[in-house]
Amino acid sequence: MKKRIVPAAILFLLLSSAFACADSSSQKNIAGSNADNGFAVVELFTSEGCSSCPPADNAVAKLLKEYNNNVYVLGYHVDYWDNLGWKDAFSNADYTKRQKNYARTLKSGVYTPQVIVNGEEQFVGSDENKLHASINKDLKQKPQQHLSITAKANDNTIEISYQTNSINNLNIALMQSGAETKVQRGENHGATLHHVNIVRSFQTIALKNNTGKVSLNLPAHLSAKDCAVIAFTQDANMKITSAAKANIQL
Repeated sequence: MKKRIVPAAILFLLLSSAFACADSSSQKNIAGSNADNGFAVVELFTSEGCSSCPPADNAVAKLLKEYNNNVYVLGYHVDYWDNLGWKDAFSNADYTKRQKNYARTLKSGVYTPQVIVNGEEQFVGSDENKLHASINKDLKQKPQQHLSITAKANDNTIEISYQTNSINNLNIALMQSGAETKVQRGENHGATLHHVNIVRSFQTIALKNNTGKVSLNLPAHLSAKDCAVIAFTQDANMKITSAAKANIQL
């Protein structure tokens, strides 16, 4: 059998292609390596009554696929659209109040869809370029505070245990992982909307100890297996200083 001789030019091209693929793979994993050093809490204020909101809902849903670690997405459905043709079943006046608190701190307007990253930067939620730039910037920052949590289902409540070195307020959110709604009226009439990480219960406590427990009520007709918990500490200026996520032990 004759040996096949690969011309030098072809061999060079093959090796160049292999190195290019390796470099591409390395670039693809940058977000994962940066996530070990930092975090980004992405809070989306949205509504099913807002025709500009579905692109923002889709944008934050993509984040769950694009980033494997330390990017925490929370979807707050506000209630000020509820009297404009369609009442959002996930809306809550407390989430509108939270958005207004951000508006005072960040000197911004109150609008949907609005994204706030780590309590410091706000912009239109459908702006994917700004979204990625803000997240990638924060993933490179070394956090100074630590937070870890566990969550366990107990009848109609979720019991969360936490450990932290923070002295800031602790926010704990029970999230419904996903939902689909066919809108019958309003600006999104006839559309089927898809949501991720919908905040269904939210509680803020003033930290007094490095460890503790918190209970969140599980909303009626919602199963713990369809939920997760995100917790994050936040200072007096609403800057988020640490974050963690836990799946619920059934």
